[in-house]
Amino acid sequence: MTHQKHLGITFSEPARTLAVADECDVIVCGGGPAGFSAAIRAARTGAKTRLFDVNGCLGGVWTAGMLTYIFDIDHLGLARELTHKLGERNARVGNNPQRYVYHVEEMKCLLEEMTEQDNVKIQLHTRVVAAYKNKANRLTTIVTESKSGRQAWRAKVFIDATGDGDLGALAGCGWDFGRDHGTLCQPMTLNAMIAVPNIKAIKDFILFYKGDDVWTSWQNQARQRFLAEIKRAGITPSYSEPTLFHMREGLLTLMVNHEYNVRPFDAAEVSDATVRARAEINKIIEGLRSLGGIWQGIELVATAEQIGVRDGRRIHGRYQVTKNDLVQGARHADSVVRVTFAVDVHAATRKENDEQAISKEGIQMQPYDIPLRALIAKDVDGLMMAGRCISGDFLSHASYRVTGNAVAMGEAAGVVSAMAAKNDCLPQDLPPEIPPEVSPG
Repeated sequence: MTHQKHLGITFSEPARTLAVADECDVIVCGGGPAGFSAAIRAARTGAKTRLFDVNGCLGGVWTAGMLTYIFDIDHLGLARELTHKLGERNARVGNNPQRYVYHVEEMKCLLEEMTEQDNVKIQLHTRVVAAYKNKANRLTTIVTESKSGRQAWRAKVFIDATGDGDLGALAGCGWDFGRDHGTLCQPMTLNAMIAVPNIKAIKDFILFYKGDDVWTSWQNQARQRFLAEIKRAGITPSYSEPTLFHMREGLLTLMVNHEYNVRPFDAAEVSDATVRARAEINKIIEGLRSLGGIWQGIELVATAEQIGVRDGRRIHGRYQVTKNDLVQGARHADSVVRVTFAVDVHAATRKENDEQAISKEGIQMQPYDIPLRALIAKDVDGLMMAGRCISGDFLSHASYRVTGNAVAMGEAAGVVSAMAAKNDCLPQDLPPEIPPEVSPG
């Protein structure tokens, strides 16, 4: 599939005056794990809070992306609350609060219920498309596009939780992408949901079966057995460590593809990647079904609405998390999360994938802190970041980008933004002591 290049023809869009739809204390762009957490904590800290997301549900990669497994989640704060509430709904598989699979539709409902309970105003199907600063270089207004047209919104503090750093880029912040100035980036993956008539018959191919706490499968036993079955069907998947997660009864999550060197801020490239990935998933399911036996009756229930992005913009902040932080186990007085997830670099090309799909790049990571300063934009005032678009280098990002860390970062950004709004100051001008509820503990 190809797309036309720009024709070299220009068009001057007429200027227009927009009514301001609302004024808030805190506006959060992006309703994924980081943005949801930021909005909840901002509202609980007393801020009038609005949350925008481009998808038709909250949760981002958790829901629209069908991730279903929460990596590197701790047992503190909002993470503990989410874990407990998922358990109450019988919506998670596994008793370990730091490692479990959850049910996608239950997660959607839970996040929506929590925002309603905490009076967070949400607007779905809405994308931020412009950002405006005053003469003092402070972000004051954003513009969104939706079925309601272009709408302007003002706030005292904004949080970029878009994952790809969309708001920061629109506001004029500097940013980095990929390895070596964007020459190569980590691949994308489109997840899917499948159903099988006999879950026990394929349990040896499932990475996380019924919440099994025996983690020997991380040595690739389940994934390599699953890869052999796909190859037996005559297919070599684009991801050489295909993965199954057990969600509930005969329902599983499928992760079998890589889309290489796709820029997440290029709509044409992301569209092509999504179409290729969906076609590959369908081909693999049809291939497995053709084997019969334990695969007889396997069905593709749904592919994710949102392709999973590992590598997006990293907005320049007042501190950059680096490889050295990981190696040295950095500690910071203004820490907001202590990261324990190892470096996780997925192959940048199909050739690299055939040799080694995932690499730690030889880095012996020590648990390390992410400071609040990495969540505060350097080039624009009144803007914070949470999730994978915070300030860091390529290798540190390959560790902190997972969603458990995003929850903690979102909590910190939400609390600090609300406090800054309440005190009518910028986030970096708050007293240096971090509130106990956002420290790593």
